Amino acid sequence: MLLINAGELDLDDVPVGCEPEDWMRFDKEIQDAGVVVASESLADLVTSTRVQVANDGKRTVVDGPFAETREVLGGFYVIDVPDLDVALDWAAKCPGSRGGGSVDVRPVANFS
Repeated sequence: MLLINAGELDLDDVPVGCEPEDWMRFDKEIQDAGVVVASESLADLVTSTRVQVANDGKRTVVDGPFAETREVLGGFYVIDVPDLDVALDWAAKCPGSRGGGSVDVRPVANFS
């Protein structure tokens, strides 16, 4: 899974160094390669709701935006590739890895 964290934002809340054309080009390339299992862009941070459950079972719900760090999860790609090196190559091509952003690469857990 490629977890895309937005980097620095400009005055219009657009990630610096990530123009829409860059995203469209990357999305076409990764789709054409046939490695995408699923992908989504997430709605703006202001639509976020956080749920936390304390040890006593009490639920706390907080409307967004809520971020303790400057990183904001902006979307994801689930890809099917042979190994970590290929996943890292795709992560490096992703516009989200530029402009102070980052792409976390993690395997999907297999419990079978």
